[in-house]
Amino acid sequence: MTFSILAQDLNTGAFGGAAATGSLCVGGWVLRGDSRVGMSASQGAAPSTMWGEDALERMRAGDGAEQALSTVTGQDAGRDWRQLALLDGAGGTACHTGSKNTEWRGSLVAPGLVVSGNLLAGPQVLEALRDTFLAAYGDLAERLLASIAAAEAAGGDTRGLQSAALLVVSDDAPPLTLRVDWSENPISDLRDLYRRSQSGAYAAWLPSVPTRNDPERCDD
Repeated sequence: MTFSILAQDLNTGAFGGAAATGSLCVGGWVLRGDSRVGMSASQGAAPSTMWGEDALERMRAGDGAEQALSTVTGQDAGRDWRQLALLDGAGGTACHTGSKNTEWRGSLVAPGLVVSGNLLAGPQVLEALRDTFLAAYGDLAERLLASIAAAEAAGGDTRGLQSAALLVVSDDAPPLTLRVDWSENPISDLRDLYRRSQSGAYAAWLPSVPTRNDPERCDD
């Protein structure tokens, strides 16, 4: 019932994800990230937020995406109703798509990139997600926003969309986590929210916020 993308910026090492769905609150359900180890997107007909969090824990312990995916999904009797995509710190990817998720469902991968979805208009939705990201210019957030807009234009979730979310994590910057929990035009509203986050008092304040590479940073 959702489409999502997880990607690594090969120039900066930052990780980012974006998702949209025909239901409420996609950001709270789907996206998890840790700049040290990668990202997860947990979705599906009966999504488990625990899957995404547990997968990150496995990757913090040293597992790659494939091993973390196998461990997390293999011990869940409800896995056929769920979908999980992972991107690890080395750019490795993995995805599980349970057979009881509604067609069209599936995933695609490229170096440092995984896209997945279910209840989609067809495979062209994921192709648009992948291809648009790979061809787009700008920073990681802008490329992710362009990709989910292209996926919507390619048919997206067959129910239409109600919510969208963006998450970018980096050792060199505060986390960027933006959510539109309900809207008639959630991707457009998410892009507007992103633009607002990049200007004015909010953007001016961000350089004072601690980061992993500068945990004592403050506004001197």
